[in-house]
Amino acid sequence: MRGTDIEYWVGFSRIPGIGKARLTALKTYFGGLENAWKAQLSELLNAGLDEKIADGFVSGRAKISLESEMEQIERYNIKVVTCESEEYPRLLKEISDYPTVIYIRGLAETLNATSVAVVGTRRATAYGRQVAEELVVNLALNNVAIVSGLAKGIDTIAHRAALEARGTTISVFASGLDIVYPPENAKLARDIMERGALVSEYPLGTKPKAENFPRRNRILSGLSRGVLVVESGDNSGALITANFALEQNREVFAVPGSINSPMSRGTNRLIQEGAKLVRNYQDVLEELDLSLVAQQISVRPLTPLNGIESIIIKFIGEEPVHIDDICRNTGLNASDVISNLAVMELNGLVKHTGGMSYVLARRLV
Repeated sequence: MRGTDIEYWVGFSRIPGIGKARLTALKTYFGGLENAWKAQLSELLNAGLDEKIADGFVSGRAKISLESEMEQIERYNIKVVTCESEEYPRLLKEISDYPTVIYIRGLAETLNATSVAVVGTRRATAYGRQVAEELVVNLALNNVAIVSGLAKGIDTIAHRAALEARGTTISVFASGLDIVYPPENAKLARDIMERGALVSEYPLGTKPKAENFPRRNRILSGLSRGVLVVESGDNSGALITANFALEQNREVFAVPGSINSPMSRGTNRLIQEGAKLVRNYQDVLEELDLSLVAQQISVRPLTPLNGIESIIIKFIGEEPVHIDDICRNTGLNASDVISNLAVMELNGLVKHTGGMSYVLARRLV
């Protein structure tokens, strides 16, 4: 990346008060970012910056070593993509306040995958956990990338479920990519890089300040075709993401819940205000015109059962059986049962009847 103007994009990303509009104006006035970065105070004022912003830039610039910045970026194996690059995510470029620079760790190409953001409360209930796992596994198996924010609760559940289904998942940070928040998700972040990407608009060393999270949420929705809210209280950050989605002309999906559950107040209100009620993953696929993918998968030839599937199918018959009963009877953990049932359903072997229960759809011959 050295020897290009990437270092100047990185430098400007560290300067408060110089966003997309001001950066574009400076680039145009000086004929390039290098000239703008090296400009004197008087030249910056002549370029149209007000005195406070110009003073802040000059003083901030003096504290930044572009060489050190690029060394750190190489150390963390980070890809820097500017809004002028052909590699910049197509959907993200559609929103009005897209970042001028994004930092990426992992597989940068996944940012252009067909994606759905899955968000929700940090205090997920057992119901929310089960629903999130089931929906995400099935979406991932239908080649839908899962975007979320690595937070505790629904975000973490969504990332892990996508990985268990061997799907693609993307995490958007509210900090620099060298700071994993919460820290206990450090291993999860490493796993995500292997099958997806970590992305942030914030330069390295940026701490996860409270004010960064709402702004981060516009990128969650901006990268996605739609936003799926699984559980949300009255004032959840998930609702902020849903509002961004509406502003960005994205679809908003919500999972209904008990009227007595505080964790379903936000999702129920979203449905009342017009969000798409989600009963199963097909509702999401159909709304996004992705249902043909599921149809193509459902008619594929029957494949041999793997070891876990062979165990599970022994305990499924013509009467609905709950996942908890399957786990109890087989001794398997819930994540293995859920991910294998999802594959079996796509192969037409079992059918989900609602409430995390399954019946046999067709018998092996």
